[in-house]
Amino acid sequence: MTEIKLKQVRKSYGTVKVLQGIDLTVGTGEFCVFVGPSGCGKSTLLRVIAGLDDVSSGTIEIDGETVNNLSASSRGLAMVFQSYALYPHMSVYKNMAFGLENSKMPKPEIDRRVREAAELLQITDYLDRKPKALSGGQRQRVAIGRAIVREPKAFLLDEPLSNLDAELRVTMRKELAALHAKIGDTMIYVTHDQTEAMTLADKIVVLQSGRIEQTGAPLDIYNNPQNVFVAGFIGSPRMNLIEATANQVADGWTLTAPNMSVPVPNVDGLINGAQCTVGIRPEHVSIATGGSGHTKAQVAFAEQLGGETYLYCDVGGSSQITVHQPGQLPVIKGQTLALHFALENMHLFDANGQVIANQVAR
Repeated sequence: MTEIKLKQVRKSYGTVKVLQGIDLTVGTGEFCVFVGPSGCGKSTLLRVIAGLDDVSSGTIEIDGETVNNLSASSRGLAMVFQSYALYPHMSVYKNMAFGLENSKMPKPEIDRRVREAAELLQITDYLDRKPKALSGGQRQRVAIGRAIVREPKAFLLDEPLSNLDAELRVTMRKELAALHAKIGDTMIYVTHDQTEAMTLADKIVVLQSGRIEQTGAPLDIYNNPQNVFVAGFIGSPRMNLIEATANQVADGWTLTAPNMSVPVPNVDGLINGAQCTVGIRPEHVSIATGGSGHTKAQVAFAEQLGGETYLYCDVGGSSQITVHQPGQLPVIKGQTLALHFALENMHLFDANGQVIANQVAR
């Protein structure tokens, strides 16, 4: 069980700054997920932890020991790649045993580790097969098994499910979560998939442009985003973000935008006449009864999925509001709706995109 700590870690390629002062602690036994858009630096961050790339400055500590000058093979970490990286001419057994054989480990110990890992991953029946005879999910299990037999200090996984189809990804997510629960080791996982981040992580690290935007438990980040970027990135479908003007009135504020007027109580941080951003998640928008609501919108597209409904509505200008409601809603394209926002779940951000409030009303 291993703690990994990064202090002011920076990485540049020439004049291109990829990591810009990363401070992070991954606690013992945590499942930590790095998430962010393409090019945000999440895979580079994993590679510098692994020792595959050198840092430009800053320190990386594993269990209190600075490892900047240690090679990847000396850090005691195991990495699982997106591409599986299996030897096609070797059997599953040989693929899993190869690294241990190179370290001159006794054959009985190698056999024990390989068979225990195979049983854990339910691939015992495939030990004599070559990789080409396996499905994508089975190959990924072999790649994970090859990491497990090393009994590493921590596991590093770089988008390991991205080559799998949607249904198999769901299955493998469950298996990875169960695997972490069984072995309890520290894991760092890179993905651009928010669903993977939300379902797997003990801790999510949201990255943008080589910087950490927010770190926290999945539901804490979902419910309490600290800026507009995190609010818009975490969640599927994304949070509705509407540019508005704050106008002070006798008993609070009115937030106005084209076809929208939202009265709210007193909120510290709003400035009269200033721009702000209203954030409301699709599941917190409902169709107002009696025709009154916070905004009027025209349905541009309706997804009726049987057990749930998604409505994509135009509200004027370039703004669009997504509505997510359980069950079946009897609406059609072109219909005008009055929409109501749940103020206790509404978020406000200032003109710089920083949070003012994550619960406008309690």
